[in-house]
Amino acid sequence: VQLQASGGGLVQAGDSLRLSCAASGRSFSRYVMGWFRQTPGTDYEFVATISSTGGATYYADSVKGRFTISRDNAENTVYLQMNSLTPEDTAVYYCAAATGWTFSWQNYRSWGQGTLVTVSS
Repeated sequence: VQLQASGGGLVQAGDSLRLSCAASGRSFSRYVMGWFRQTPGTDYEFVATISSTGGATYYADSVKGRFTISRDNAENTVYLQMNSLTPEDTAVYYCAAATGWTFSWQNYRSWGQGTLVTVSS
């Protein structure tokens, strides 16, 4: 599956932003989808994941209650709604696809190109 993330930008602290990740190829609905983020010099940080049907989600503690992951299998798209953004959320955000339920970036086999989110104070 090929992935393309979009929706990043420059916002102020407290603002909201919604990221989208469009998938092409077959069988999108069979994949677990995840969002990760990365700042310079660090590994990918897990943000959120959603099951293939959308029935299960899981969040990093740092975003729980502020971010919401969702998917539309008919549109082959996964979303990340980000509310109450803080400067600590500044990063390049990546969507990724996995064949099983996992929070580890090493287990995600397909990655989008990343979209930069910058939150100013």
